[in-house]
Amino acid sequence: MEDFEAFVRARSAALLRTAYLLTGDAHRAEDVVQETLIRAADRWSRITPDPEPYVRRILYTRAVDGWRQRRVRDAAAVRLPVPRDASTSPAETVAPRLVLREALLRLTTRQRAVLVLRYYDDLTEQQTAAVLGCSVNTVKSQARHALARLRVLAPELLADLDPMETT
Repeated sequence: MEDFEAFVRARSAALLRTAYLLTGDAHRAEDVVQETLIRAADRWSRITPDPEPYVRRILYTRAVDGWRQRRVRDAAAVRLPVPRDASTSPAETVAPRLVLREALLRLTTRQRAVLVLRYYDDLTEQQTAAVLGCSVNTVKSQARHALARLRVLAPELLADLDPMETT
């Protein structure tokens, strides 16, 4: 069990960040990581020497279970406050990470998971497909659709990256 404890010490912060991006809630992310590590501990002898893909799969599955249980949300709790001055954009009044968070929460669960795994956790398309239990082509199409949706939901985030994108 020493190797499990070493894994937890080494990877728990990264798992927590991923869980937060998948759930959008710090408390739920902590719960998801805790549930993930409990399940991984039960199967530890079968998932070593490379437990990372298996643990990520558990993490994703636990996050999806949470989304399914919490489908009905209070829309007011998810939306950011509207700026008082209608001439100012949300990017000028709200930190860009909050705008990104709101946009991510409005994606489908699979799209959000693909973006988090591919671009935040820096997994390859093949690794992402393995974690999500889908094909590489599904990962590619979900990423393409998610990025297109983000361009619609939060165009102000792209203004700094590519000025031609928002014109």
